[in-house]
Amino acid sequence: MKLKAGVVDALEYPVQLTFHPRIIHPNTPVDLTFVIRDPKKGEPVRNFEVIHEKLFHLFIVSEDLTHFVHDHPTLVKDGFRFRTTFPAPGMYRLLSDFYPTGGTPQLIERTVLVPGPVESKPPLAADLKPKRGENLEVELVTEPAVPIAGAKTLMFFRVKPAEGLEPYLGAWGHMLAASDDLIDTIHNHPFLADGGSQIQFNQIFPRARTYKVWVQFQRLGVVNTVAFTIPVSALQ
Repeated sequence: MKLKAGVVDALEYPVQLTFHPRIIHPNTPVDLTFVIRDPKKGEPVRNFEVIHEKLFHLFIVSEDLTHFVHDHPTLVKDGFRFRTTFPAPGMYRLLSDFYPTGGTPQLIERTVLVPGPVESKPPLAADLKPKRGENLEVELVTEPAVPIAGAKTLMFFRVKPAEGLEPYLGAWGHMLAASDDLIDTIHNHPFLADGGSQIQFNQIFPRARTYKVWVQFQRLGVVNTVAFTIPVSALQ
């Protein structure tokens, strides 16, 4: 990327989301099209910087936090296109992570409603037990043991076996945290990692809620996705 003098205005780039078919049904494939517009001119943006080996990172999280997707839409003429399936009725949060050339990195949220009866779910319960992925196990230790809203939490993810651990999309790990009401969503990467068994993320949870945290690590060419549920307390 060519450097230019001056500081770029941190403007939000509007994302226009359309569906085909226009009415979404559970368990039925739907094509999503994301058109990103210049906030000053209103025209579609066609040039983007590569972030972690991709032009566009898309996260999809369901209202009950049981459905998680991290994938990469394909660049088309005036935007990006992605085919997916929503497994059940309800609300889904879509996060678009991209970097328009000449702008600033963006993390834009959109909400999708899939019609149909929605089953009530019990409140999220804390779940910090070690998790098993495709070919590794992940243990989480936080400092402090009970995270405090607005303060830094050190998150130590310990993986085993560590042999064969590889960067995934240009980083030793990826993390998405979402509050239980889907208001707060945070995409993060390791603060300290060297290919060994411990990967450290530094995270500030903005509110006293329960958060679902998904982490992804790659080992021997296989991407492992595991999730933890973390209660965050208010500052006393």
